[in-house]
Amino acid sequence: MRGRLGRECVYVPSCRFGLYVALRHWCPPGGRVLMSPVNDDVIFFVVLAAGLRPVQAPLKPSDASIDIDAVPAQVWGSLSAVLTTNLYGNPDPAPELRARCDALGIPLLEDAAHAIGSEVGGRPVGAWGDASVFSLSKHVGAKAGGILALADPGLREALEKTCDELLLPRSTTAELAYAVRPYAEAAVRGLGLRRAAWATMRLLGLMEREEIRMPLRPQELARAVATAPNLAAHDPWVRVDMHDYRLRSGRFRLGRVGRRLDRLDGVLDGCRAGAELLLSTRWAKPAVWGGPGSRPPGVAPPLFRVPLFVADRDAAERALARRGIVVGYLYDPPLDDYAGAAFTDLSPSPEGARWFARHALPVDPRRARAVVAALEESGVRPAEVPEGLGPSGG
Repeated sequence: MRGRLGRECVYVPSCRFGLYVALRHWCPPGGRVLMSPVNDDVIFFVVLAAGLRPVQAPLKPSDASIDIDAVPAQVWGSLSAVLTTNLYGNPDPAPELRARCDALGIPLLEDAAHAIGSEVGGRPVGAWGDASVFSLSKHVGAKAGGILALADPGLREALEKTCDELLLPRSTTAELAYAVRPYAEAAVRGLGLRRAAWATMRLLGLMEREEIRMPLRPQELARAVATAPNLAAHDPWVRVDMHDYRLRSGRFRLGRVGRRLDRLDGVLDGCRAGAELLLSTRWAKPAVWGGPGSRPPGVAPPLFRVPLFVADRDAAERALARRGIVVGYLYDPPLDDYAGAAFTDLSPSPEGARWFARHALPVDPRRARAVVAALEESGVRPAEVPEGLGPSGG
């Protein structure tokens, strides 16, 4: 990762843990952080855990990147930091955000969990911020590990010390579970037991998400926020989908992460090829934004997921499920609609985020041909843009 980014890098057990460390280092408690409302709720809770106030940005409905020009001047003047999302690998406007943050004297932090291999402004995503965080569970597929990349290599020692203070001891049980998980998942898929496995987990009370968003539990969350910065108090929300997010990594885990990283270039090549196909389809962008043929061929980024725009996402999900394709990484409703004004500043222009969150169908580019066949066979219609909701420069 140091070679890819040209920056000093620190290994962390998860992207969310690395982001918490970065927020604590660069932002004063009580500070305000501009972020995207179309984002994983775990990231929202990490910001709260760091003792910060999330401020939801207006988004371009074409790709859910921050719409810089739609952020009010008084909001810019109140911020302690800006946090990008680079949703599905589509970059936020990092060069412009870097210039804005420099003018304001505040840090730019990049969440590049989905964006290994993506570029913006002639540089890799993750090479613009004061710090950036990467997930090794996404493109790398290691289901563990992350990278905290630093613009100032002189900060490495201080941030490693912070990590060391926050990490929990290595767990033999967690390492064993990590070792056998891929084989258990393969067995479940091979035997066609996905539905039975989900039903069993639900019966045992092990399901942490029944819907796209996890339960907010506002009264409990308010008590946790009152103690922030406090990662332990927010652990019931931050750990969802990854309970070992702050455990020290054992030798087996590190070995698997390393082997997966060795294969990363091949994965990125597959993502580029699949994205090229999907971005040429009629679901890639509504016609008012250009549609098929509006983008030069051969320049598709290695997207982690390609957001197609469909009129009826539930029907599209069912069509894909019939071919064994599971749709994940949905972020609907946007965070301000999900959490409310008690826990976040609401976006001044929420329409773009709401439209994107409702109509985006993020699909794995490595399943591109099967995805196209399923959507064609089922007659899934592209989404139509409501009057007045344009691309806003997207």
